[in-house]
Amino acid sequence: MSRIAIAAAATAAAITGLAGVVWLLAGPAWGWATLAAGLAAQLLHHVWQLSRLARWLAHPVPGKVPEGAGSWDEVLTGLHRFERESAEREAMLADALARLRRAAQALPDGVVILDAENRIEWCNATAERHLDLDGRKDVGQPLANLVREPSFVEYLAAAEGARAVRIERGPGRALALQLIPYARSQKLLLSRDTTQAERVETMRRDFVANVSHELRTPLTVLVGFLETVRELKLDPQRLRDYLDMMREQSARMQRIIDDLLTLSVLESAPPPAAERVPVRPLLQRLLADAEALSGGQHELSLDASPAVDLTGSAHELSSACGNLVSNAVRYTPPGGKVSLIWRDGAEGASFAVQDSGPGIAPEHIPRLTERFYRVDRGRSRDTGGTGLGLAIVKHALARHQATLEIDSTPGAGSRFTVRFPAQCTLPTQREASPHSPPATSHPGGRS
Repeated sequence: MSRIAIAAAATAAAITGLAGVVWLLAGPAWGWATLAAGLAAQLLHHVWQLSRLARWLAHPVPGKVPEGAGSWDEVLTGLHRFERESAEREAMLADALARLRRAAQALPDGVVILDAENRIEWCNATAERHLDLDGRKDVGQPLANLVREPSFVEYLAAAEGARAVRIERGPGRALALQLIPYARSQKLLLSRDTTQAERVETMRRDFVANVSHELRTPLTVLVGFLETVRELKLDPQRLRDYLDMMREQSARMQRIIDDLLTLSVLESAPPPAAERVPVRPLLQRLLADAEALSGGQHELSLDASPAVDLTGSAHELSSACGNLVSNAVRYTPPGGKVSLIWRDGAEGASFAVQDSGPGIAPEHIPRLTERFYRVDRGRSRDTGGTGLGLAIVKHALARHQATLEIDSTPGAGSRFTVRFPAQCTLPTQREASPHSPPATSHPGGRS
């Protein structure tokens, strides 16, 4: 028997006992009256407790369960305990839901929860950006009304979760969307921005195609000459000419392989050590190399009064800057100008190579640092280029926190500027005299 039943039985027994005592002392009438009054009081007490409980149940307030007395104390105490435990469970569920939503917000992919009719129940911030949604205003809206790509609408209607569908959102932006059914009628829509991945895959395919083409061309020449030398009796002069052309093509393949290995090293090597790289000797070497390459056919000049040195790898910086200088000399017609310009200050330093060559059309400039990309393939091969020079420059400069800026106007020449941040510079060990003019050289003149 429960404690509530025992308490009720004890109360009834007490009332009956009291009525019996009154019966003995005052007679049967008073005994029955006492019994009736006791039972009526007990009934009123239960009615009052029931009314209090009914009022709370009609408008339950957490933590405000009415207090009980007598047999009702245990009933209402149990209800209070149940209400408190339910509130704790609800708080735990709310916390778990909040943590789940925070985790979903942190995902790099977009997440949209849909009901059985493909209406939006919830979405994270990434999905809002991907699909141009509003996480509050669009709740309850059919997703097909907000994302109107025909291929996606068909995919959503078919509810095919085994595959993803690709859509484009704006110029040059691609998304992969996948629908995943779960529970009984809900669905998850996952969105992933594949723009960069597709760009990288395109570059990989282009790279494989380009390197195959670049190596196949000299190999074809070599194979053809080898067959000619083997099958035909050639006079010594013709044989020497063929061997010279074969050596030239072999050297070209060697240059391509060397540049590919250089790129591989730059991509995988640890950051360069922060060694001091004296700028003045570096600029003098670049000018001397330009003079040797020009052979007196160009007007070359150096405008520089460096007050800082650089930090990093002297070999990589010399290679990157030398590549820009050699490109300017190779692509500038005889009689043109090539200027090497150094500037430095509190914000950092810059090295610019300016030429009076044919210039570059604007549509080519963003792709100049891609591997094997050439504005004029025939001209590049004639000058001995591999198509990898500016890609090497870009990677070498990135390892030194430097950037490359390209400004060019067709018919008016080009300017390639390397910008070094202030943290990559050091004051020169010996400051130049403030009255000394900037170094300027005009070797060779025009041819």
